[in-house]
Amino acid sequence: MEAGRKPLRIAICGAGVGGAIVAHLLRDEPGVEVTCLEQVTADDHSHAGTGLNVGPNALKILAEADPELVDALKAPGVSLPWRNWRTTLTDGTELMKLPLERVADNEGMRIRWSELYRQLRAPVLDRILFNQQVVSMGYEGSEPGATISIGYQDRATGEERWLEGVDLLIGGDGRYSAVREQFLGRPEPRHLGVVIYRLLVPDTADGLIDDYAQWFNGPNRLLAFRVPGEAIYIAGAFPIPPGAPIADDAKSAEVLRGLYAPAKAAPSRDAAFLIDAICDHVDDIHWARVQEIPPAFADERGRVLLLGDASHAMVPTLGQGATMAVEDACAYADCIRAALRGSGGRPLDVPALTARVAQRRMERVRFVVDFSREASDTMLPGSDAVRDTRAKMEQPFLASLRQVYTGTPALETFGPGAARRRQVG
Repeated sequence: MEAGRKPLRIAICGAGVGGAIVAHLLRDEPGVEVTCLEQVTADDHSHAGTGLNVGPNALKILAEADPELVDALKAPGVSLPWRNWRTTLTDGTELMKLPLERVADNEGMRIRWSELYRQLRAPVLDRILFNQQVVSMGYEGSEPGATISIGYQDRATGEERWLEGVDLLIGGDGRYSAVREQFLGRPEPRHLGVVIYRLLVPDTADGLIDDYAQWFNGPNRLLAFRVPGEAIYIAGAFPIPPGAPIADDAKSAEVLRGLYAPAKAAPSRDAAFLIDAICDHVDDIHWARVQEIPPAFADERGRVLLLGDASHAMVPTLGQGATMAVEDACAYADCIRAALRGSGGRPLDVPALTARVAQRRMERVRFVVDFSREASDTMLPGSDAVRDTRAKMEQPFLASLRQVYTGTPALETFGPGAARRRQVG
């Protein structure tokens, strides 16, 4: 950093997927000072007890930004590769078998949420202030160059502290983001009209469940795959009126079994295993309603950026929630690095930076949000699971899926071509 130049002070609310990656990619950047606030303790992953599939596009862009981090995520015992997408009816009728290599440049991965957080936070544990609850945040004045102050409280001791003079606040605090509500207002969610529930069960399937697969009985869907630690992740879904609460009686083992049992045949062995596992572990289920919020990236004054679910919580049908948080994080860090290196030693124009980030991400994010919703057609009332699933093997759907998995933004400051690009520029 040039002598006398004030460092760019960045505060990140939330050390989730996106927040941890941004902190990591910027930790050694000259001219940047990063502080990340996280409300849970360093070893608390109780809110992340299930699993997820991370799309090929996340690993593609992260490999360009930090190949060593991808190597750590793909290490034995940390994750398993996601190479195939198979869909059947619960009676065993096969509808779709798609090798991801047909629509992606690389594989995805299957991992536990807790392990994903552990791996992403490990390189920046010294930059994350754990067990800290944000209690206030706002601009320090009305003038155009005013910076932001954040008040936070240690949840163990009750001690209050302040971060002052924050040039850029990044809100990575999830679907119900306090940062978004404070600076952009509370978003109005759009309900798809689908219940989704998740759980992790011991792998006693004797090989019946492995890579990513789905099972349908009408619009009622099961999704499952194996994750490290001898466990199977299961996500079930069924339709309800949009915006309606989840009825208590819908959460019973009897009702759930009825949703997935074929009417005219016995369930296939793998479907039967999943149905039994759900009913045996019904008290461990995490329940939610599928919803999305309108994408938004920056506040009007230009010193706040939203990241991941805080920016664009989307329906989970294509597994793009955490995946797009990875994309966001790599793109944001790249934009920040490029702006600093192109500033010529002058103070950084932060509002121009956030406007550039918003412009760079909006079209891509809207496409993925919209396509994820469109891909949810098989879970809606009146859908034809056979017809609508087989349509996903036709060219229009496959072309859009390829765009999701391969259309990551080009990075200017990362990867082996970064030095050459700077020389050409």
